[in-house]
Amino acid sequence: MNKKNLLLAAAMLLPGAAAHADEGMWTLYNLPQAVYEQMKSYGFSAPYEKLYKGDDAIMKSVVNFSGYCSGVVVSPDGLVFTNHHCGFEAIRSHSTVEHDYMLNGFYAKTYAEELPNDGMFVSFMVEQKDITPELEKRGIKEMNNEQREKLLDQVENEMIKEVHAKDPSLDLEIKPFYEGNKYYATTYRTFNDLRLVFTVPKSMGKFGGETDNWMWPRQTCDYSVFRIYADPKTNGPAAYSKDNVPYHPQHWTKVSLDGYKDGDFAMTIGYPGTTERYLSSYGIRQMRDAENEPRAQIRGVKQDVMIKHMRADEAVRIKYDSKYAQSSNYWKNSIGMNKCIDSVGIIRQKADFEDRIMEYQKWTGYLKGKLDFDKMAQLYAKQFDVTKEFMALRETFGRTSEFNSRAERLASMVPAKNSKAAKKGKTYFHFDDNSSEWDEALDKDVQAALIDNFRKYMPADQLPAFYKTIEDKFGGDSHKYVDWLYATSIIMKSGKKITLTEKALAKDPGYQYGKQLNEMMSKCRKQLIPLREEIETQERYLCDAKVRMEQELPHYSDANFTMRLSYGQVGGYLLGGNPSGYYTDASSIVRKMESGEKGTIDYQAEPIMKQLLSSNDFGKYTDKTTGKMQLCFLTNNDITGGNSGSPMFDGKGNLIGLAFDGNWDSLSSDIWFDKRLARCIGVDIRYVLFLMDKWGHADRLLKELGVK
Repeated sequence: MNKKNLLLAAAMLLPGAAAHADEGMWTLYNLPQAVYEQMKSYGFSAPYEKLYKGDDAIMKSVVNFSGYCSGVVVSPDGLVFTNHHCGFEAIRSHSTVEHDYMLNGFYAKTYAEELPNDGMFVSFMVEQKDITPELEKRGIKEMNNEQREKLLDQVENEMIKEVHAKDPSLDLEIKPFYEGNKYYATTYRTFNDLRLVFTVPKSMGKFGGETDNWMWPRQTCDYSVFRIYADPKTNGPAAYSKDNVPYHPQHWTKVSLDGYKDGDFAMTIGYPGTTERYLSSYGIRQMRDAENEPRAQIRGVKQDVMIKHMRADEAVRIKYDSKYAQSSNYWKNSIGMNKCIDSVGIIRQKADFEDRIMEYQKWTGYLKGKLDFDKMAQLYAKQFDVTKEFMALRETFGRTSEFNSRAERLASMVPAKNSKAAKKGKTYFHFDDNSSEWDEALDKDVQAALIDNFRKYMPADQLPAFYKTIEDKFGGDSHKYVDWLYATSIIMKSGKKITLTEKALAKDPGYQYGKQLNEMMSKCRKQLIPLREEIETQERYLCDAKVRMEQELPHYSDANFTMRLSYGQVGGYLLGGNPSGYYTDASSIVRKMESGEKGTIDYQAEPIMKQLLSSNDFGKYTDKTTGKMQLCFLTNNDITGGNSGSPMFDGKGNLIGLAFDGNWDSLSSDIWFDKRLARCIGVDIRYVLFLMDKWGHADRLLKELGVK
């Protein structure tokens, strides 16, 4: 072993470094050998090549699911498992009051019954490589942001042409890593014909709802099943066609009924969205006070209005279920992250670490004259108030109602210079009739409530001009103002081409409303852009200095929705001073269902579910160690948003679960990983199969999965 590897191995064994090594969202193509050795010590038994390079590499079964989640291929006929909440919009879009697949679940008993989904896809990573040296030869280090983006677009287009020449079904993207100190090119193969095959009722796929979100213990059976379809002649990607056939993958993951024990190895591979663990103490303070705080407050107001309407009308609930879930997830995330930032003292810890980097700078001269902490503090101070204003604007008016969405679009429209309408001093536009996707009463109430709420974020003399209209014309009543907007503005006319003279358009109250908001947002952007560029440069230097100072340790880049590996072990943590346990069982969900019968809405489920989970004999789905039907389990895998649906593997590379959430203490993980308390929550694959079997009677799918 050479000196460098000896240092790495020693660092992995140091008490302080072991926790550092166990955290991490690692790229697979260049996984440090020291990390692999630690994985083996935890119980991973497959060879190094089995992860990325081999013909049957585990990563070949993992997919980017529609650009916002992860998934895994589990059969020779292209079945994909992901979370229920990842498939939620597809399930919702196929649901009607008469055929409510969200409420009742869905099972396609034949290939012909599997439901296509417009705009959904899965992407397989084919290859990844570091192209930083080539970019440095072309001067990327000396460029400003605009020049850098231009070069990256140029190089990306060149590389796309190269991969298309080899295989037209491939695509490629370049992304920054290590805060822009490195750049990797990743090649993908994307399949756009993705069909819904199976889903449990929402009461099970979202069991616990907002009550249990980001909490432990959990009993949510958070999964849905899709199938990839391919060209019948090539087995390659193809646009949707009734003639397409199930895709036959090169590799798929075997589902395992063997389960896990406390301390067993566990690994996730998926597409974590965004982390900012190299972020400075100044950046974290801004995140807490100027971003998370207004986001949580404003979404709380919006969601209180939404849920009242949704609970009063089933048709409204179907329209807004997905929107509400998306909003509430990051509402609770923001609340929890801020509490974690304060309880753990993350800002102070970051500041202390930055003091160490300053000492390192003085000692080595590294990045002297470039990394400047005083300058960073000044830049963040200049940016703070406008960041908070911009966040409040976006959360209040940024597509929070159909009217807001249309007003923003209309105010941004510019007629083609040479069009007949433009020559006549007219503009024209068209809004599709999407009335099936929104509810007027709900949207009006949300819009009015948010207009009122926004007053607390701006001095009265800096509010948009339409606030004066509300005062002068409607006595301060925002509800009356919103009713007037709907009644008088051209904006809410749908389904036909609308042509107005520029003079008439300028007088339209909806256009005025959108124009005033766009102008405020534009003003914020103009102030933020130059500051952000300077801040990004300082943050890039900070990351560079950290990696250089700790060069004896392996480092991973922040998540950026590229494939990452995380490893750890099955196990609980101290919850309120008591052991949390590492799994939940069937009896625990039955107890919650009984509380649901007494009024806890999030714990209500179909009677058949309580009946099935009250069984005394779960057959082959029973855990051999505990003798129980296990539902969800904990690991210390390092995950974040985007990891939803990530396969959870045992030491042999078999599927034991799907990651779907983290515990409350994991909410700081986007900026700080706490190995002691942060946990990944997964749904046990045996629970998944049990409901496919006993509730869905999906015999053809179980046979396809090789479950006997």
